[in-house]
Formats: sequence, structure tokens, C-alpha cells
Amino acid sequence: MAYKVFVDGQEGTTGLRIHEYLAGRSDIEVLKIDADKRKDAAERARLINASDVSFLCLPDAASREAAAMVSNPNTCLIDASTAHRTVPGWSFGLPELAKDQRAKIRASKRIANPGCHASAFILAVRPLVDAGLLAPEALISATSITGYSGGGKSMIAQYEAGGDSKLDSPRPYALGLAHKHLPEMMAHTGLKQAPVFMPIVGSFYKGLAVTVPLHLSQLRAGTRAEHLHEALSAHYAGERFIKVLTLRDPATMETGFYDVQACNDTNRVDIAVFGSETQVLVMARLDNLGKGASGAAVQSMNVHLGLDEGLGL
Repeated sequence: MAYKVFVDGQEGTTGLRIHEYLAGRSDIEVLKIDADKRKDAAERARLINASDVSFLCLPDAASREAAAMVSNPNTCLIDASTAHRTVPGWSFGLPELAKDQRAKIRASKRIANPGCHASAFILAVRPLVDAGLLAPEALISATSITGYSGGGKSMIAQYEAGGDSKLDSPRPYALGLAHKHLPEMMAHTGLKQAPVFMPIVGSFYKGLAVTVPLHLSQLRAGTRAEHLHEALSAHYAGERFIKVLTLRDPATMETGFYDVQACNDTNRVDIAVFGSETQVLVMARLDNLGKGASGAAVQSMNVHLGLDEGLGL
């Protein structure tokens, strides 16, 4: 018997990509809403409660409203918005976060999908905190460069229309230092202070890389780049979607440039460590529409339903 799945907000970038992942899966019956009823609360509530899993691909306020519509105790919500990522009672949809995270996702009927920047940052930093190499009180910074698809339909249209020379160069944003991913970046790494975080949008469609620069003097006494690499490798041993590159990745060093788009069209995250005697860069890259959004949501659905985690990915 097929699982019934509904995507609330199916016309957005994330919703459309989830439909692509689910297309052709014989174990999934996608419940469709008529175009003229997409904003009909009663019809949305009916479909949500008729589903085994509903993906919420909505703005934060609309996601909260949708969550309040659930009356069927068997319906699992996977929320792609920011609304529930640090809310008690919601499991964080990042199976690789910790050893018990899959069990939490499997048992939960409320799953908050991570943000794209946050996914890369958390996967790069959490193992270092868990290993005791980076203190929770550490003051750190991070830079993330992402393709313009992360801005949704309006930004995609802006870039693809052309004719605006300002869009040709990278554009730092969130300059008020209050990016919406910061709460989850703290909550799910164990950091006590928010990183100084600067995201940058580039003139390419998709791909994302977060860089965390560290002075080795900030870390546990005697720590070298090798120790960071060992901690990351141990944390992700056996993970099918996380690849820890060789220390000072020779392929990258040969070209002299880090390929932000190398994980595009996959559900993979590459984590790299580059270091000198005094400093280190920890870098994580992913497809911001895949593991950074829709792919992660489908992966969490597979985990929750007890299916092969990579099914459809």
C-alpha cells in the first residue's frame, strides 16, 4: 500500500523539487490540490489530515497555521520553513547530526527541515564541539556563498531576466547580522554565541559552500588540522551522504580553487579541512536545493517511514 503524501506550497521552489523526487515512486501516492483551492484552508486541512506525510513549503506564518490544522495523530509534518527549527517537540531533520537523530526522526510526527546555510555550518561544526576541540563558548565566524535559487522564485526571475550588471558580481547580504538561520546554527551545534555570519549570493543557479575559519590557538591546546579532520571523519564514518575529503584535498590544492558546485544534483555533503601550522579552514558544500532543502526533506521522510534512506534521492 502506497503512503499518501501532500505538499502544501507545491508551487514554490522547494515544493516543486520535492515533487520531482517523488515522481515515479510506486510507494508514494501524491495528493494533489486543485489550483483554485491552494489557499482554501478547509481543503488544505482535509489533504493534510488525509496524508501520512505532509511537507510544508510555506512562509513561517503559514507553516504555523498549517501545523495547527492537524487533527489526525498519524499525520507527520515535515516543515521546510524556519518556523519550527528550534521549537520543543519538533525533531531536527538532519539524520547525520548525532547517533540518536535517526531514532528521533523515526519516532516524531513533527520534523523541522534544516536551512541550507545551517545544514552546511552544523555539519562542519557540530563534530568539533562534540569532540571537545571547539569550546561551546568559542567566538567564531562563517561565510557562505550560495547560488541565487536559494532566494526563491522572485530572485530566480530577477537573475534570469538579465540586464542588471549589479547581479554579475557576488552580493553579501544579511548585513544586519540577524540571519534567520542563526538560531538553529547555535541550537544544533551547541555553540553559546552566534557566529558572525556573512552569506553571499552569486550569479550561478545552485550550489552552496560554508567556510568556518579558525585560529588553532582558539581550539583545545595542541590541536592541529589533523585532529579536526580525524574528528570529522570519525563522526561521519559510514554515512552515505557525507564525504569527508582527504586532509588538504589534493585535487582542490592542485587547481587552487574550491568548487562550490561540486555536490550539485546530489544529496551529498563534502566536508574539507585545509590548514597551516596556525590556522585552519573547515568547509562544507552541498546542493542548496537538494541536501540543503528538498533532498533533506525527502531523506527525513524516508527515515520516518522506515524506508531505505536514499530512496528517490
